[in-house]
Amino acid sequence: MATAPKMTNSTGSRKRAVARVRLAPGGGQILINHKPANEYLSRETAQMIIRQPLDITNTNAAYDIHVNVDGGGLSGQAEAIRHGIARALIKVNPELRGALKKAGYLRRDAREVERKKYGHHKARKRPQFSKR
Repeated sequence: MATAPKMTNSTGSRKRAVARVRLAPGGGQILINHKPANEYLSRETAQMIIRQPLDITNTNAAYDIHVNVDGGGLSGQAEAIRHGIARALIKVNPELRGALKKAGYLRRDAREVERKKYGHHKARKRPQFSKR
């Protein structure tokens, strides 16, 4: 009896977006919320962002990727998916860590939107000062 193929789970996050990534050996198919990646992420730059860890490690056609992503906008979701894919690749093959770390795909980008304060127009923009 053959052993089951190695499947790996990981999470990635960026801003308010959280991506749960499932990596399994396959032909390179990427499904995001049960849709093909090019259908879910319509912008070409977002599609490029999610493929960056695969391009660096030359594993484009080695794995099937299933992603559940929630929260944030499409740009934040794309970067959360990239973060999750990079983490999953390291679980499968720890030797890829150096290339992914050098590219900066393992660090969670902690920048968040600053909240709006009362009495201000935006987070920091104050109303115009009037002397008289």
